[in-house]
Amino acid sequence: MTQNTKPVRILVVGCGNMGSSHALAYHQLTDFEIVGLVSGGKSKQVLNEKLGGSYALFDDYFEAMEATKPDAVSISTYPDTHEPYAVHAIEQGCHVFVEKPLADTVEGAQRVVDAATAHGKKLVVGYILRHHPSWERFIAESHKLGKPLVMRMNLNQQSEGSMWTLHRNLMKSLSPIVDCGVHYIDVMCQMTRSKPTQVYAIGARLTEEIPAGNYNYGNLQIRFEDGSVGWYEAGWGPMVSETAFFIKDVFGPQGSVSIVAKDAGGSGKSDSIEAHTKTESLLVHSGDLNSEEKFAKDDQWIDLTDEPDHNGLCKREQEYFLRAIREDIDLSDHMTDAVNSLRIAFACDESVRTGQVVKLG
Repeated sequence: MTQNTKPVRILVVGCGNMGSSHALAYHQLTDFEIVGLVSGGKSKQVLNEKLGGSYALFDDYFEAMEATKPDAVSISTYPDTHEPYAVHAIEQGCHVFVEKPLADTVEGAQRVVDAATAHGKKLVVGYILRHHPSWERFIAESHKLGKPLVMRMNLNQQSEGSMWTLHRNLMKSLSPIVDCGVHYIDVMCQMTRSKPTQVYAIGARLTEEIPAGNYNYGNLQIRFEDGSVGWYEAGWGPMVSETAFFIKDVFGPQGSVSIVAKDAGGSGKSDSIEAHTKTESLLVHSGDLNSEEKFAKDDQWIDLTDEPDHNGLCKREQEYFLRAIREDIDLSDHMTDAVNSLRIAFACDESVRTGQVVKLG
């Protein structure tokens, strides 16, 4: 901790998978001081016990805000609460970390950004892959492939038990390609450094257990101004196949780069939060041919087994949040990117509903 600098007093709101992960990071980082854990159910007691049992517990977010008067708030609740909780925290003078997606509408996301800007508060959105050295290398290698790029990504999750409960609850407000897709849309935009021009998407409702207007399988396609194209698919539920749930690769005129996660991409791990951020190794392939039109270069394996685990990634993410607060980092681009990736994802939702290609302004 910086000398003579008090810890950032932070209220943790939401104690499920990601809320617990971020709380553990705050618990381990001496520059943060958790002032309370908030959840509607018993998850806060479970988390509190895991962290030593010393934190104040609250059922109601607004009561917790009044009682603790924190410097910052970490929001990992269901998406339909993100906007009201974040705006309230900002208006109370707090910096905000909020899990993706920033809100459950594009307009709501923009309202959160506008509030942070108006009140001079830091707003960091949980794009965890931006803090992952292996994904940073994956994106850097993609920039060596020329243009246009073809980007292929998915994250299908064969879920049961508590994870299926989580997925059903998420689908009360969002589809899988919006909730998860914002990560990979963000990655595609970083790879192409180009403007998306149109999207097309399809979806299927494979169970009566989700709202009538939603779908638990979706596949989106994006076309970019530079000629690049990308697709992403996401499916949630006990019926989902996990034969090919973990595809992450990109190719261009000069060759290809692929994430090869042989362990994390194995059977039975598609609903593992820990496995979702594993890369393990990159396979770099050169498209150069010799005079006999045979490959001129051997494929290159880049070993990434020393990558941080999920807890390490959450700590990196929260260290960035801390630096943003302490060093007054300009987050304008970060916030703009968060709104734009959500805008693209919701355009995909519109395409599923209408069956039409949606053009992006």
